[in-house]
Amino acid sequence: MAEAFNFDPDKNYDEATMEQQRNIEKEISANQALVSFQIDFDTVSADYSKEDETYLGKIQDLKIKYKCVRRTRGDGNCFYRAFGFAYLEQLLTNQVDYARFKEVATRSKDELVSLGFPQFTIEDFHDTFMDVVEKVGTPCTTKELHETFNDQGISDYLVVYLRLLVSGYLQKKADFYQNFIEGGRSVKEFCNQEVEPMGKESDHLQVMALTSALGVAVRVVYMDRGESGQCNHHDFPEESSPSVYLLYRPGHYDILYS
Repeated sequence: MAEAFNFDPDKNYDEATMEQQRNIEKEISANQALVSFQIDFDTVSADYSKEDETYLGKIQDLKIKYKCVRRTRGDGNCFYRAFGFAYLEQLLTNQVDYARFKEVATRSKDELVSLGFPQFTIEDFHDTFMDVVEKVGTPCTTKELHETFNDQGISDYLVVYLRLLVSGYLQKKADFYQNFIEGGRSVKEFCNQEVEPMGKESDHLQVMALTSALGVAVRVVYMDRGESGQCNHHDFPEESSPSVYLLYRPGHYDILYS
């Protein structure tokens, strides 16, 4: 029989919950890199019980189609961090798309300001973002990019700016994206509550917006408990040729290598 719960009116349960959350976050920080080294799928298999035939079978499917995986920290920012690293890593060897992306990134600050974002709020984030973009355009190695993304201060600034880009794009295209938002919220309310705050997980809507805002095609491969022995995938935008591959397990994104 479970032990009876005795409510203590003098105890601050909100503070206790927050303290528990802080302890969980500290444990995650101590044990998970923001972006890991590349690992093989046998290492991923170790995450699951030997009796978990569904997931282990899907890992075997991934092994046929992809080379390896790179983990990201499960802190609610994994989509943005995975996307950012995977795409910038691609640009290390793609000068044509680098030039296009640099132009998009450079003018993005003024576009956000024109949408009503305060310049003093976004300027530092944009400056840091552009510093990393500039670094990618010089002789930069994957090792150096990996170190950059594991610098908590820089890495989080990059995530914040990607979140701002998503928020700006959703608000710019509010008439279209309003149709996807539940709960009677406006697009701006959705952005204030679900997009801009750090630690908020991302879903289909955020993926649509970021890929459209930056002109980057992404394939998200879904590893779930569906009955099919294969992992389904979806390309953003549809019928595009993806340059970034992300692995989605319920509530989390990692990076795939084709």
